[in-house]
Amino acid sequence: MTIDRRPFADVVLTEDGFSLPDLKWRELLFIGVLRAEGSLYRRDETRPLPPFEKENLFPEGARFEMRRVGDRIHLKRV
Repeated sequence: MTIDRRPFADVVLTEDGFSLPDLKWRELLFIGVLRAEGSLYRRDETRPLPPFEKENLFPEGARFEMRRVGDRIHLKRV
């Protein structure tokens, strides 16, 4: 079995942030890249970030507001 190491490409940029599929969101939470901090989420810089086709989506120290829109998660940097 080979691991697919291609950058994740299903990110949609929006006027105030970006969205990604719910499954990718759950993966980021599961591996600990994003951690809840009250009602916001913060990137944990000690955890390796999976590759994304678009760069700088999760800069160090950034906090995000999350809302579900259908089967996608919309993230807005705050």
